Amino acid sequence: MNQPIETLCRELNYLFVDKSLLEKALTHRSIGADNNERLEFLGDSILGFVIASELFKYFPKAKEGELSRYRASLVKGDTLAILASELDLGRYLRLGPGELKSGGFRRDSILANAFEAIIGALYLDGGLHVAEKFILETYIKRIEAISERSSYKDPKTRLQEYLQARRLPLPEYSVVEIAGKSHEQLFKVTCKISLLVDLIEGDGSNRRKAEQDAAEKVLQHIKNDK
Repeated sequence: MNQPIETLCRELNYLFVDKSLLEKALTHRSIGADNNERLEFLGDSILGFVIASELFKYFPKAKEGELSRYRASLVKGDTLAILASELDLGRYLRLGPGELKSGGFRRDSILANAFEAIIGALYLDGGLHVAEKFILETYIKRIEAISERSSYKDPKTRLQEYLQARRLPLPEYSVVEIAGKSHEQLFKVTCKISLLVDLIEGDGSNRRKAEQDAAEKVLQHIKNDK
């Protein structure tokens, strides 16, 4: 690791009894079999539970679908990568030569996985209350910022609800191209709706992001046509 692990402990506001757990949480699979994937699996489950519990309490009138949407926005890879960057986790990651050379310490997926692995390590070292404390302290501003307005919904949800309200067919998404290497792929997707003659194209680093991009562009087209 490029930085002393004690520095990260201060950022986490927790002193590990077993520092090897934190070291493993920062170890990418490119190093070898003794990596952070199991801790990531554990941390992912704990994060989902803690966030779901907090949202349940914070939004007592929200329906199941709304709570699911809020949780998804908080635990998705993009959000985790941002949180990892705020902790400057890239400075502490243990990566194999290939990942170091390709800039793996900046890659969102690697940062997000390490963030979840740290939650798993906190749980094993200090128990659920320690992991929960870290999660809630990290997320509190984001939870407070959540609005229950429909504008918070993701583009695909907003487009679907717009069409359903008008009793129109649901959008059809099709992948038309996948370019790039396996770790740097670019997906191109088209979105077809009955209101527009032309297919609208979106792109992103995975199919979900490409579909969201296409849906956002469709919504913009509808707005402009009005």
